[in-house]
Amino acid sequence: MAKILKIYPENPQENLIAEVVKTLNNGGLIIYPSDTVYALGCNIFDIRAMEKLAQIKKIKLEKAQFSIICNDLSHLSEFTRPIDTSTFRYLKNNVPGPFTFILEANKSLPLAYKGNKTVGIRVPDHSIPQMIVAKLGHPIASTSIKDDDEVIEYSTDPELIAEKYDHLVDIVIDSGYGDNVASTIVDLTGSEPEIIRQGKGEI
Repeated sequence: MAKILKIYPENPQENLIAEVVKTLNNGGLIIYPSDTVYALGCNIFDIRAMEKLAQIKKIKLEKAQFSIICNDLSHLSEFTRPIDTSTFRYLKNNVPGPFTFILEANKSLPLAYKGNKTVGIRVPDHSIPQMIVAKLGHPIASTSIKDDDEVIEYSTDPELIAEKYDHLVDIVIDSGYGDNVASTIVDLTGSEPEIIRQGKGEI
């Protein structure tokens, strides 16, 4: 049964963030707020947690394209191939924000991402995921709970989210109503940035 933690984005309670981090370190799954929709997250280095995440999304882990949630760009070199100055400047100008950037992956990706040629990097403009990643010490794997076919009420209301995912996750962070517009996805693997999906935010 999922535990609901009410955490306020203006001043996240450190003891509650510590509880979330402990859950992630123990292989648990969380639902957390972002600057777009509520999202599912887990420890990027825990293969079993990653498999659970894939099961919830009804896909095989090797076919999953889970984003990597960072609190800044300092983790880029851990997961991506070296990028040129103009690409880095482009990223720096647009993070934090409601964008997922597709970059070329390197060979140091966590086990669950092995074989992926590209990876989606995201730095949400929201204090709670930023604080979770900072306290955890490394990024988390993430996928939105938004239904791609329709906008449904449960995806914005933390109480309804908790009802739907009650036996699937360990913690639901209630930070008030979320948005129902997903992030804008920008492919940076070519010579020019290419918008793959227009979501929230203007790049």
